[in-house]
Amino acid sequence: MSRILAISGSIRAESFNTAVLNALAPFAPEGMSIEVFKGIDELPHFNQDLEGDVPASVIRLREAVQAADGVVISTPEYNRAIPGVLKNALDWASRPYGQSSWQGKPVAVLSSSPGVQGGIRAQEELKGQLRNLAAYVVSGPEIAIPEVHTRVSVDAQAVATLNDPATAGMVKYLLEALQLAVDANTGANHVKALNAWAASLAG
Repeated sequence: MSRILAISGSIRAESFNTAVLNALAPFAPEGMSIEVFKGIDELPHFNQDLEGDVPASVIRLREAVQAADGVVISTPEYNRAIPGVLKNALDWASRPYGQSSWQGKPVAVLSSSPGVQGGIRAQEELKGQLRNLAAYVVSGPEIAIPEVHTRVSVDAQAVATLNDPATAGMVKYLLEALQLAVDANTGANHVKALNAWAASLAG
């Protein structure tokens, strides 16, 4: 069983990106469980002064990322970039220095937007941020869901469904790629290479 943590870059109550994450389970490989994280809106703005007495919301985020075998993040695009609340979560989970929860973590990324480009610019920025944090960004179908309001639906019982076959098919392959990265311990091997490089510089 692999435990996957899903993080939405939107905190809006009826967020399309959160709905997409809630709709992933039927497309997950056998043995993969997906839990959508709730609470990035509870994180204070990153402030190093708070690291002496770390807020409980920050501890919960760090522990959730650390405990997960992999992470999937879905982001909207705000002003051609990722939302500030998502950047804040990335920053908090990367601390303290040298103990980043992202290091070596396999992460699958997707984006969605009511617009015609599907948040692709935010997705590319997010992938760059994750690589800077030494996460292992999973290769697979590049999923930027345009006009997302026509491709995901939420019923009266708050059950989310991907109703676009092409999007559903890409999601299936992306989750399989994430599972392969988890099974092969690709993220840990990625970190070993980085550590070896850092040791060579120190020596």
